[in-house]
Amino acid sequence: MRIDIAAVGRLKTGPEAALVADYLQRFARTGRSLGLPAVSMTEIDDRRAVGTAAEAELLSRAIPAGAVLVAMDERGDQPGSPDFAARLAGWRDQARDVCFVIGGADGLDPGLRARADWQISLGRMVWPHLLVRVMLAEQLYRAATILAGSPYHRA
Repeated sequence: MRIDIAAVGRLKTGPEAALVADYLQRFARTGRSLGLPAVSMTEIDDRRAVGTAAEAELLSRAIPAGAVLVAMDERGDQPGSPDFAARLAGWRDQARDVCFVIGGADGLDPGLRARADWQISLGRMVWPHLLVRVMLAEQLYRAATILAGSPYHRA
């Protein structure tokens, strides 16, 4: 199993980058004993793509063949953290690769959204695409702690 995040834009040194790195490092440590691999991040240079269609083309190149495609999109399902953890465990148990895609400031191209196996929303509010990375990284870590039976998630 592989877990990838493909995102438009590059995180510069700053609080968002530090948070993403911290949560993904925590996920790697916690997930190792659960059979969950470290997450790899592919950043798409948003200066090379003008518009969501061009971004979708670049994101598509970063999606591993055969991977479950999860689109981070405001119109998607709003699963609870335990549901997200169960889905991640299911993909692990099926030895499925997973790729989460995060669009740029204008979101994801409708064609790429339509290809997704699952669309996830982080709530009814719209979030800046850089913060979506932080929130996704935290939810991945939270999922690992739920699967490990850790008290981090207080339900």
